[in-house]
Amino acid sequence: MTRSALILAGLGLLACAGVRPAFADTVKLLPGHAANGPRRGMTMAEVERHFGAPSSKLPPAGGDAPRHPVINRWVYPDFTVYFERDRVIDSVTSHPAPSAAES
Repeated sequence: MTRSALILAGLGLLACAGVRPAFADTVKLLPGHAANGPRRGMTMAEVERHFGAPSSKLPPAGGDAPRHPVINRWVYPDFTVYFERDRVIDSVTSHPAPSAAES
């Protein structure tokens, strides 16, 4: 082995000697992408066919200019689906609001 290879190997061993076990806290996730929700690009008809009728359909937003397309929101028990015109742009998990004891 060359001298530089030995030095690098020694530095690697020193770095490994300082490795400590990992610890983790419990993390509450904020609402995020619904992994089991509709996929981006699905049509409204496909979403309704696959997931059934939503609990509620919120009033559309936008649509006042070509740069502001109509955004629709459908609420299901476990997620909310956001549509641009008639296509899914995102589905977000629904979590109950944290209680005073949790915050």
